[in-house]
Amino acid sequence: MTETNGALPTGNRGTGSTTDFGAPAVSDRNSLSVGSNGPLLLHDVRLVETLAHFNRERVPERNPHAKGAGAFGVFETTEDVSRYTKAALFQKGAKTDMLARFSTVAGEQGSPDTWRDVRGFSLKFYTTEGNYDLVGNNTPVFFVRDPMKFPHFIRSQKRRGGNGLRDNNMQWDFWTHNPESAHQVTYLMGDRGLPKTWRHMNGYGSHTYMWVNAAGEKFWVKYHFHTNQGLQNMSNDEAERLAGADADFHRRDLSEAIDRGEFPSWEMSVQVMPYEEAKTHRVNPFDLTKTWSHKDYPLIKVGTMTLNRNPENFFAEIEQAAFAPSNLVPGIGVSPDKMLLGRVFAYADAQRARIGTNYAQLPVNKPINEVNSYTFDGNMTYQHRGDAPVYAPNSYDRTWSDETGPVDDGWEADGEMVRSAYSLHAEDDDFTQPGILVREVFDDAQRERLVQTVAGHLAGGVKEPVLSRAFQYWKNVDQNIGERIERAYHAAKTDDSPGATSDAPERPAGESVLADARTHAG
Repeated sequence: MTETNGALPTGNRGTGSTTDFGAPAVSDRNSLSVGSNGPLLLHDVRLVETLAHFNRERVPERNPHAKGAGAFGVFETTEDVSRYTKAALFQKGAKTDMLARFSTVAGEQGSPDTWRDVRGFSLKFYTTEGNYDLVGNNTPVFFVRDPMKFPHFIRSQKRRGGNGLRDNNMQWDFWTHNPESAHQVTYLMGDRGLPKTWRHMNGYGSHTYMWVNAAGEKFWVKYHFHTNQGLQNMSNDEAERLAGADADFHRRDLSEAIDRGEFPSWEMSVQVMPYEEAKTHRVNPFDLTKTWSHKDYPLIKVGTMTLNRNPENFFAEIEQAAFAPSNLVPGIGVSPDKMLLGRVFAYADAQRARIGTNYAQLPVNKPINEVNSYTFDGNMTYQHRGDAPVYAPNSYDRTWSDETGPVDDGWEADGEMVRSAYSLHAEDDDFTQPGILVREVFDDAQRERLVQTVAGHLAGGVKEPVLSRAFQYWKNVDQNIGERIERAYHAAKTDDSPGATSDAPERPAGESVLADARTHAG
């Protein structure tokens, strides 16, 4: 066949392309038809293959954390923390290849990077003992403490069923009905709600995890990743401008910085709580809406995370990257944190639904050590063990596991089964910690920006009875701040034209944001 349209470049045909199954492909530009203007033919297998695959080339986007990007790198353990954990990747001198993915929460894949929102901070460590995933955010706390509330929270940050629009009133309706959100919302509405870049924000494991050492001693830990680039945020005006000028600003910044050889890095530290102290501590150490005092549990340095390689293919290595807190290794376990326990199931199950039953066999998710799993078949199985037994125990040469008795990363249950939102810890109210954040961590300028941001957000469509609850919500955090927000709201409604707000963007805030304040939140 010859190219008849001389106005179009023919390109470099080389040896030609192939079908998905390796046979020579006749053409990637012209369909097979009866005459040049006649009907197309169903037996044009190259056309059918091209269109059918095109119809299926997207997988469902994450819900939440759809918009994001990432890079590969290495984690080096520089300190001796073997007294706390036997995990191989956290032994001094260990260097572990890893993948990091950063994201927003509420926005879809095409949404701007610079909307006021929490940022996901998810890490995958390819350790010699299997993959270890740390699924966190750029904040040490979260909006809710019970996974039953999580789907409701995410829906309140996304879109209404009727007009398909995001809605400030819907967000505040949820937040004010769930006062445990106050700590996270304070971070979200503060300066940290708009990080300058992913390179200039901190990261946190947020949840409480268990570490176990070689002697079987147990500890509770919280992870902190402090940026070596310096903590920087942007203003409402700058975020608004970039949302229109470059919706992929954060993605572009990370990729181009690595291309320039400016490899971003973070220092990893942990707070460590002795196992028994959790039972009597004044704050529930497993409540995701709370932080641990750094005076009680100072940071202990562990090592350095450096990102030094961009993905070669975004879809294969980032979109198909699957993170789940169920991916644990010896020496690391979960805790009674209700949100963490819910996520241990939900995250892996979301990946099975999103990218397939055997998503663990994809190269970006595959561990570097040998796998001997008794999961069997399922769609897209391409790693197998031939005719080895598919059941355990068996009488042949395939090994299985059969440990019995107490597990080294377990804990004692504390009572009968109940459904409860209350805690027996002395300082577990919902407003003490956000009040400390406002009064003792924020300076005067930060407090004023908080007031203007919240007032502007409320002026962007929040209606009664939600509005009155929102004013009281902030008065519960801090009486003075709440009164200032109420005055600023009424001033904005009086001074602006109908429907206008303050200088804060009217876009709803997805999730929350970072909290470093090293004396308060890490």
